[in-house]
Amino acid sequence: MAALRSPAAVLARVGLRTKTALVIAGTAAVVAALIAFLVHQRTAEDQQRQAARAADAQLLRALEDHAIGIDTDALVNPRELPDALRKAVTDRPVRATYLQSPGNGRDPVMWAAARSGDDVVAVSRSYAPQVRAQADLNRVLIGAGAGATAFGCVLGVAVAAWAGRRIGAAARTARQIADGDLTARVRPTGTDQIAQLGAAVDTMADALGSRLEAERRVTADVAHELRTPVAGLVTAAGLLPPGRPADLVRKGVGHLRLLVEDVLEVARLDVPGVEQARYEEVELSSLARRAAAAARGAAADDPAVPADVEVLVRTDAVVETDPRRVERVLTNLITNARRHGAPPFVLEVDAPALRVRDHGPGFPGDLLAEGPRRFRTGARGRGTGLGLTIVTGQAQVLGARVTYENPPDGGARATLTLPENPRHQHSTDR
Repeated sequence: MAALRSPAAVLARVGLRTKTALVIAGTAAVVAALIAFLVHQRTAEDQQRQAARAADAQLLRALEDHAIGIDTDALVNPRELPDALRKAVTDRPVRATYLQSPGNGRDPVMWAAARSGDDVVAVSRSYAPQVRAQADLNRVLIGAGAGATAFGCVLGVAVAAWAGRRIGAAARTARQIADGDLTARVRPTGTDQIAQLGAAVDTMADALGSRLEAERRVTADVAHELRTPVAGLVTAAGLLPPGRPADLVRKGVGHLRLLVEDVLEVARLDVPGVEQARYEEVELSSLARRAAAAARGAAADDPAVPADVEVLVRTDAVVETDPRRVERVLTNLITNARRHGAPPFVLEVDAPALRVRDHGPGFPGDLLAEGPRRFRTGARGRGTGLGLTIVTGQAQVLGARVTYENPPDGGARATLTLPENPRHQHSTDR
């Protein structure tokens, strides 16, 4: 049985546009109903007061005629006189009126009565015209209220759509900024709260862009400054006499050189438009085998890292892409799998997707939730996080998509999905 949700929970799930439209429409309906009720009550009171005055005037004439013995249409001691009215004029020498609603399909009657000597003189007037006029007025009020409510609904939808578009534009811009497009701006108009929200998003984007640009410049400058001394260290390490200490120095210097090159590559990828893909037609299986061979070569210097990578071709295809960048992405994914995963390692070709699978502990939760972050390795505790950062940057240049997941049967799987029309996609993105 489905659980019942509270009104607050249901309202929380409703969008802002719907909420705004409901509030305006509800307000219009309440105002229309209140005005209709007040008009109905005031009109009914006026009608009853005027009918009572007319009956009282008729009663005055009847009393004068009765006093001088002239026959009139007045009723003397009528049996059908309402008991409340009879008691009122019997107890005190007053003229009184009373609206009788007999029901049973009969029309209401306005009575007027007074005591004349020992008799009670009364007159009656049909109240049916007033009832019909009130019914006509009620129909007009209902129609006007329905029209006002419908207008309120239309106005509410229009206002909600107008406000929703402006808020949606700010939300889309914020998502674009979060996805890495630091050039996106709301550029709001006006001075209301929505415009203030858009201005705040633009201010945040400006501050974030300035900060990231400063960080990129520092990273690039440090890497450039290190490049020359590291190259000197590589040359000097090559001149050392053979031996265990020299091998350790050469290995450390080699890692340092690769780290500097990775930092420089990340700095270039951070600048929009600097890296451009060079497209050509290439077979995916050929790309996969070259990437696997490059990964084996990169692992040859580290015996502790397994180098075997199985290339499994399920669906091959000739695609238009930048082969150097695709190989770079695949090599980094394979290297990441070898460093943090466990064999067997499989590079699967399933056009247009390329999957790198290992059978280790899987990707850490923060990487699955937030994506790769430079200089942060998560639960695995080794590396700099630049390898997967480079994967993300190169995939963006290619117009490709990279996803990370932990399959149910264990391990980790990274999937590179190439676009079908990369040239058209990039021109559209720009």
